[in-house]
Amino acid sequence: MGFVRTGRAALLATALAMMVASCSGSTVEGNPEPASQGMDRFYNQTVKWGSCAEFADGALPSGAQCTRVTVPVDYSKPDGDTAHIAISRIKATGDRIGSLLVNPGGPGQPGLSMATIGDNTQLAERFDRIGFDPRGTGDSLPAIRCLTDKENDAERAEKPEDNSPAGIAATEAENREYAAKCVERTGKDFLANVGTREVVQDMDVIRAVLGDPKLTYLGYSYGTRLGYTYAEKFPDRVRALVLDGALDPAQDPIKESVLQATSFQKAFDNYATDCATAPDCPLGTDPAQAVTRFRELVGPLWDKPVPTSDGRVLSYGDAITGVQQTLYSDRYWPALTKGLTELKSGNGDRLLMLADIYDGRAEDGTYDNSSDAFTAIRCADDPPITDRAVAAQQDAEFRRVAPFIDDGHGSGAAPLEVCATWPVPNTSTPHRISIPNLPKTVVISTTDDPATPYQAGVDLAEQLGGALITYRGSQHTVSLNGVQCVDDPVIAYLVDLKEPPAGLTC
Repeated sequence: MGFVRTGRAALLATALAMMVASCSGSTVEGNPEPASQGMDRFYNQTVKWGSCAEFADGALPSGAQCTRVTVPVDYSKPDGDTAHIAISRIKATGDRIGSLLVNPGGPGQPGLSMATIGDNTQLAERFDRIGFDPRGTGDSLPAIRCLTDKENDAERAEKPEDNSPAGIAATEAENREYAAKCVERTGKDFLANVGTREVVQDMDVIRAVLGDPKLTYLGYSYGTRLGYTYAEKFPDRVRALVLDGALDPAQDPIKESVLQATSFQKAFDNYATDCATAPDCPLGTDPAQAVTRFRELVGPLWDKPVPTSDGRVLSYGDAITGVQQTLYSDRYWPALTKGLTELKSGNGDRLLMLADIYDGRAEDGTYDNSSDAFTAIRCADDPPITDRAVAAQQDAEFRRVAPFIDDGHGSGAAPLEVCATWPVPNTSTPHRISIPNLPKTVVISTTDDPATPYQAGVDLAEQLGGALITYRGSQHTVSLNGVQCVDDPVIAYLVDLKEPPAGLTC
């Protein structure tokens, strides 16, 4: 059982409908600002905006501009090594308020394409919209890298290990090998400085370089963690925060992962109920039997993957990944129906394609580094599970609350996760946040969000003293996605700092 990445629904939508465009133009800008000792050269740097052609994110339209901002790798050693954060910009078309910084989540997802958020709205008129690839991700340098393309393909095609003593030993040996490759290919010093603790400091440098006295920020999913952590560290530099698909800063990571599994099971059940209304539903017409039918479909893949048209195979792990990908939003349920229908006939093409999107594999067989970055950032952010009894309990809870992903190989024991052997310590721990005098913030939470359960948003809004917008739906995040009763108050807040009505529910 594993932790599911957040912030993936937008990735699937982008991958299914991506338009490749070039960028142009160049200007030189900077913003002299007093900074802490040793940090002046970063806060006061001048950047040259130019073409986005050299940047890998193909979702940027003509007219967008890109550059990199230099930051220290270790903020306690500003005279040491540096990193270079890729940022993108689409300039305001009208009376400019300032910059709107946007992050899509992950952790580990690049965000240059987020500069397009709010097209054809007042946000495009009033803000320079800014996307960025958090340190170690996307086009930022250096990049987190652990596995080669061939190693990724090989790992995904492998038969999973069971939870027998031998299987646990093998899994933990693979985890140690993976961690060693991360050190070899990324560097231990950089791995020690890739967490949220560092990214929010990068965000403050970006804010200063853009010339904004205070930050206006929109964060989705894991991006909500960046938002509230920034507010903790720089409370006097916050203008406005919108946090959609929230994480609860006080929640224990083990409880968080079990609640997430519970929410994915609910999403699966919602899908099964909807699918059962069609006579050709691949899980049958009785929702009560959907888990059993699903396990009958995917279970045989454990020992016998099915072929695909590109010469690879659909493994058990890829099938589960592909299914989970479609549960991020009810918009993707038709793709799940088609994938399961193909699987019934012995064809793994569609589910493998969905797993490829999730894992960042392009058609040419190359991978982005989002999976490696996810692991490195999560291990930097959260305390590892090193107690075998706790790992076993978590595994048992996963199986109990999410039977659709119970592989049937539970044994009462479980391997320690990769973070248990990570070469550097975590840099943050769960805690309630309290930020006196913080400007009003807005938290958006969706009732049937599978990746970030609804209650986490309720709890975050309470800790921030912020406004809560509730959206009734079955999807992961919602703002600026065409739902007017959410979008209108969000835009009014970002532009005019107008607080949404109390108890707003859509």
